[in-house]
Amino acid sequence: MDDKIDTAEKKVLVDIVKLAQRKGMKGTMGDWKEFLNSHDKKFGAGMSDPSKRSHEDLAAFLKTFSKDDDLKFFGNIMRHHSNQYTLERLKDRSHDSPEQRLVQVTLQHPRYPRDYSLPSIDEGWLVINLKKKAKGIRSTAMVAVDCEMVRCEDGNEALVKVCVVDHNLEVKLHKLVKPEKAIVDYKTEITGVSSEDLKTVTCSLADIQKSMKKLLSNGTILVGHSLHNDLRVLKLDYVRVIDTAYIFQPLDGSIHMRPSLNNLCQSVLGYEVRKKGASHDCLDDACATMKLVLAKINNGVDKPFPLTLVQEPVSESDMAKLFIHRIPTTMNVEALHEIVPGDFTIERKPSRNDQGDKYSALAIFKNHREAHDAYENLQGSQSKDSNGRLQKNVTCRLSTGMNVSVYVREMGIDDHHKKMPSKRDLPEDETVDVPKNKKLKMDPEVEKGYLKEIEALNQQLKESVSEIDSLKEQLRKVDPEIVKDAHLKEIEALNQQLKERESEIESLKEQTRKKDFEITTLHKMVSSLKQRQKPKK
Repeated sequence: MDDKIDTAEKKVLVDIVKLAQRKGMKGTMGDWKEFLNSHDKKFGAGMSDPSKRSHEDLAAFLKTFSKDDDLKFFGNIMRHHSNQYTLERLKDRSHDSPEQRLVQVTLQHPRYPRDYSLPSIDEGWLVINLKKKAKGIRSTAMVAVDCEMVRCEDGNEALVKVCVVDHNLEVKLHKLVKPEKAIVDYKTEITGVSSEDLKTVTCSLADIQKSMKKLLSNGTILVGHSLHNDLRVLKLDYVRVIDTAYIFQPLDGSIHMRPSLNNLCQSVLGYEVRKKGASHDCLDDACATMKLVLAKINNGVDKPFPLTLVQEPVSESDMAKLFIHRIPTTMNVEALHEIVPGDFTIERKPSRNDQGDKYSALAIFKNHREAHDAYENLQGSQSKDSNGRLQKNVTCRLSTGMNVSVYVREMGIDDHHKKMPSKRDLPEDETVDVPKNKKLKMDPEVEKGYLKEIEALNQQLKESVSEIDSLKEQLRKVDPEIVKDAHLKEIEALNQQLKERESEIESLKEQTRKKDFEITTLHKMVSSLKQRQKPKK
């Protein structure tokens, strides 16, 4: 056990020294290499890899730092590592309350590692630890949070409004926040906030972080919808969370879909949290997420709570648009003409959920038919977005030599994309017992259409597997010991592509399974109708 602890401590020290190297930090004896030349007369900086240095050498280097900013930075790294350790304990711990079970469901969700990879060691971040771990892990207290963001001059989003409520829907925090950087887009149609509203505001992000730390200090569970977006803008690292985008599953059982808050409220609570086109309200959204969690607990956290996701109506003008998202900020908006075929104009449209290195845009065509044809002619793997709408992941090389990957989806949804009725959708008197080993027949044209879709999905699956193999081969050819920073970024980009391809493969497999199920269901429905139409003897 002691050996494991020593190994864990050594890993933390190595990570801290490596980050100090990367930031060019200097203590009273200089930077890492200067320290080694003075501290170790035998090897000096000739052996500068921190992982090959002793526990004592690493600790001695860190003791040369005394500035408050440096110590705060090191403390954040220590708390981050502590949170990772706590995270593993929370994942493996047998749940002793419904609330803790929902924490586990969130932490074990396939999307958690990717969504919650927060840059918590960056400047301005607050890492909250569970100080009294045993008590903290057992706490059933919950608060729900919702934030609104504006876009600043550096392209990043900043907190402008925050609301926190407890399980009784009592307001614990409701504030407007003044961002430190100049605002270029208030996104008033979404946030409901204008420049006039912030004229007398003095509350800062640091003030909000202090309030959040006080609310969460005893292990209180933090609830939110796509909560990682709120944590990112709050610059807050916390591991005891429940994400309502994870704990409910659509009827088709797809784990890759993230239903919108409005869809969940309609399906689970029976009301819309907001009307189409209305601005967001932090208080309404925070209360809605808390109500969703309480509904899940009352239903039984491990009992299925099937959703019927509602497809919102789309206007004729919107049908003539394609929504393009996850566009790298390094890519000029005009370059979208190289990716999407057809004659269209472009409207840059930052999304509420975009991170600082991505943006969104609309490709606006003359009519619905041209937009539809452009989408159909796109070459890329098809999947579903969080609302169940089909989209394509398009990867290509631009004329500038830049490799890019973006997602494109239609604004509307065709009839053949809608969910097919399942056995549970049939009236009780139409439930059919299908004879074993008896092949049922259906309309050959309908079956042919579904078989073609399955064949296309299998082909996309093969292409994605091939892309993964290619990416792995590229990674093997890159030696991380001798590459420069540019190549390290290349490795990071390749790893990201690899994760995306693996996620797409799971989505394609799920779509294929669904199509197989739909064919079986149609067989049953046809058989049922034929049985009912037979003349009675």
